[in-house]
Amino acid sequence: MTVYINPIRRIPRRRFIEEMMQDWDEDYANKLTFPVDVIADNDSFTINALLPGINADDLDIQIVNEIVTISGEIKADREEGATYLLAERPSGRFHRVITLPTPLNPAKVNAKLENGVLTLEIPKAEEAKPRSIKVNVK
Repeated sequence: MTVYINPIRRIPRRRFIEEMMQDWDEDYANKLTFPVDVIADNDSFTINALLPGINADDLDIQIVNEIVTISGEIKADREEGATYLLAERPSGRFHRVITLPTPLNPAKVNAKLENGVLTLEIPKAEEAKPRSIKVNVK
């Protein structure tokens, strides 16, 4: 069986396939990530994120309702024109979204970056804290 492809349709079809593959490449490209620990107690959450070599100025932390977003950039300090035999240190933008089970109070967050570990102490919103309810007996 012989299949003939109309040459007029080749270019749009090729463009479509190239665009589709470009989207696929962006979706599955290597993305920088980092490990975190999340600790919960009655009044707050503590997030410890391992971010070696990051400056506080290169971090962006946002809290909306119960969602914590940590993003930033690792800057490469590689020499131009140098011949590297091995270059494994990552560089580029990173982004991590952590969804916690209760609303948070972003006004009272305590953030510190020490020895490559970011520590966020995030209190729960007042409406999310457990309350004792007194039962009246008649």
